[in-house]
Amino acid sequence: MGANAEVSVARRVVGDLLRIHRVRLGLTQKEAAERLHVSESCLGSYERAERIPPVEFLKHADEGLDARGALLACVEMMEREKYPPKFLGWVRLEREARVISAYETMLIPGLLQTEAYARALYESRVPAFGEEEIQRHVQARLERQALLRREPAPRIGLVVEESVLERPVGGAEVLKGQLDHLLECARSLSHLMLQVMPTRRHTHAGLNGPMQLMVTEEGQSLVYVDAQGSVTLISEPLQVTDLFDLFGILRAQALNPWESADLIGRKAAQL
Repeated sequence: MGANAEVSVARRVVGDLLRIHRVRLGLTQKEAAERLHVSESCLGSYERAERIPPVEFLKHADEGLDARGALLACVEMMEREKYPPKFLGWVRLEREARVISAYETMLIPGLLQTEAYARALYESRVPAFGEEEIQRHVQARLERQALLRREPAPRIGLVVEESVLERPVGGAEVLKGQLDHLLECARSLSHLMLQVMPTRRHTHAGLNGPMQLMVTEEGQSLVYVDAQGSVTLISEPLQVTDLFDLFGILRAQALNPWESADLIGRKAAQL
């Protein structure tokens, strides 16, 4: 109960600040929403503390409502509501990273998940999440995807197991929408390289499990591993070098991007 109370207080503070600065400028909720390029209902949900405002919205609102840094100061507080403590640092570095890579064995990478797919994942979680928690996690996952279209764009390399393309998370319709989205991303994002690791591979460098890799804005290489809730952030140079080398071997063993897109298209057509 205490944790939920803290979350509610944090949201109420941000909601009150949005309302106070809007009223100070003499703006109705509709007028403020138009100024901030969101719907009136969306702004209302932020002011009522029903939803967590995204980072970009808070930055835009701080300027648009002349909050003079008051809303910017709430960014960290809102981030703590959306992400587990051990993942929050990774998310912050990810926003400005030069290179982002990942190998996934069970799920579509979070950066490419559709809203329906992400929701289905959180709805099937054990132990179960409540509806508010599901909405919070889905929103946080979708917000991370803003980096796909940022300028300058990061170089992104993703390898997924073929079995991931067949796992009907949320049902056949959700999976088909997800596979179609993968194809659209692969075709429209020139800085994204998406590859599939075929199930029938007698040599496989990734049998120790999934991992996420990053080269930060400053050029530091990092690896993040999350297995059954046990989280490890690896920064030791020799370990990181070995894992980056392993990922390079994985990419060589996987189908190339064009073969991968063809396979994803065939899987989608079967649904």
